[in-house]
Amino acid sequence: MKTAAVAFVLSLLCGTILTPLVRRLAHRYGALDHAHSSRKIHGKPIPRLGGIAIVAAFYAPLVGLLLFQTEVGHLFVAERRHVIGLFVGGLAIALLGLYDDLRGANALKKFAIQFAVAGFLYALDFRIEAIANPFGEPVALGWVSLPFTVLWIVGVINAMNLIDGLDGLAGGVALVAVVTTFLVSLQRAHPLMMLFSSALAGAIVGFLFYNFNPASIFMGDTGSMFLGFALSATAIQTNQKATTTVAVLIPAIALGLPIMDTLLAIARRALRGRPLFQADKEHIHHRLLAAGLSHRQAVLVLYGLCVLLGAAALILTYASGGQSTLLLIVLAVIAFVFLRSLGYMRFVSFAGDRKRNRALRAALRPIGRRLRLARSADDVWPIVIEASGVVGAVAVRLRSAGGNGETIFSQGFPEQDGPDVETAGPHVRFVVPGSKGSDRVLELRWSDGRTEVDRDTEIAIDVFCEHLGDSLEAWAVPSMTSAAVPAFKPRA
Repeated sequence: MKTAAVAFVLSLLCGTILTPLVRRLAHRYGALDHAHSSRKIHGKPIPRLGGIAIVAAFYAPLVGLLLFQTEVGHLFVAERRHVIGLFVGGLAIALLGLYDDLRGANALKKFAIQFAVAGFLYALDFRIEAIANPFGEPVALGWVSLPFTVLWIVGVINAMNLIDGLDGLAGGVALVAVVTTFLVSLQRAHPLMMLFSSALAGAIVGFLFYNFNPASIFMGDTGSMFLGFALSATAIQTNQKATTTVAVLIPAIALGLPIMDTLLAIARRALRGRPLFQADKEHIHHRLLAAGLSHRQAVLVLYGLCVLLGAAALILTYASGGQSTLLLIVLAVIAFVFLRSLGYMRFVSFAGDRKRNRALRAALRPIGRRLRLARSADDVWPIVIEASGVVGAVAVRLRSAGGNGETIFSQGFPEQDGPDVETAGPHVRFVVPGSKGSDRVLELRWSDGRTEVDRDTEIAIDVFCEHLGDSLEAWAVPSMTSAAVPAFKPRA
């Protein structure tokens, strides 16, 4: 217990000291989140590499204790397979997140590495071998243990990534879950998991000093994926030897918020005919903001929900089968009421949404194919104008990234923006992805009476922007900078 306390304090100090240093480096090298996407909440560029500080603050005290405390060395040797899994697997996931933050990684690359790391952990005895059954004995998984374990690890990694949408949200959710894991480890006398949980909690708290609203730095994919990995792995190991009817159910309840948010995201995208990996603005935290809560209020509400779930998970470790069943029913009712109040139970509109989404994508698909064949500005700009008309926009403009960047192309926007232009209708900005340092911003404005742009239209435009980015990269000069793309010159 004393060693765990020392690990917490050291990680806390490391996180507090390292985070502003990482923030300064991110500013120096331009590793910023510019908030161009319509689903972003913040309004100014924010450094996005805070996960580096979390990872370093987690590992540094553990390595220090290993070098200077004999009992920690003995513990690491006694459970070397688990230590190797957590150290090597965690670093692999952190490097994947760092690559994604700096260069961008597609879903295939992410899943390939995540599944490989999960399989590596399974080989080192991180295994879920039974599923809870509140009505009787746990159900042994047998050969299903491998896919179930791998899906658990990959699922939690991506669940933490998806929920990282508000200042301090992912960090606070992870902190509640890791405290729950620590208390379960303490109850079950698991010193290695106590040590790892304490170090992780300290790293998170040190980072949250700078990440809570208003955040001055984001954890990025480096932090969110690493936290998901650490939580999934420690939860497996902490509950691996459980013989009660709540085995494996404890970590699932403790991580209930990110798991629930991920399942809802998959369900609504599938039912509405949207790409499963296409980001949207309908996560639980977005719904809370739409309900009128402030940024900080929404985060605090979700913190409270996580504390409730963490407390329920702890109660389950002491509860009998009947008590566990009753508690699960209560949690299910609370979840249903909460989700219904946020509008998640209105499935009747999904068929119409699906039809409308498919029609919009079908209209833009041939335009995207023509963009890929374009080889000059004279070919591209008419296609961009046509696409803006398909989605109902009356003005379109392409700018270089960063604040009020240089205008590359404009149609329908006046040379000088004024207050009347900004308030005439929705004016939305979309990222046009490019190679490193060459992102651009596509701006669209509507004046048909709508007060906001529906998410189906946003998704279709996001897909179009990917085609536009590919086209611009194909014929721009090798430097691939925004300035290299010829500006639009209307013909006389």
